[in-house]
Amino acid sequence: MDRHSPALPDCVRASLEAYFATLGETEPANLHDMLVRAVEKPLLEVVMARARGNQSRAAQWLGLNRNTLRKKLLEHGLLDR
Repeated sequence: MDRHSPALPDCVRASLEAYFATLGETEPANLHDMLVRAVEKPLLEVVMARARGNQSRAAQWLGLNRNTLRKKLLEHGLLDR
């Protein structure tokens, strides 16, 4: 990453601030689950692409059991059943 690019936590923080700004007076619900799901799918897409579809390699990179990775890929519609 080049030193002029914002760090990932800064990008997440900015996105969350923008999200809260759009809510106005409405209180969020299930924010943790929403955020995890929003981040998890693109994470899986990028890692699987970088691993060239190799689930064992992707699971290792993610620190997950291969079966857990497969379950998550299915949940996000990234694998055919």
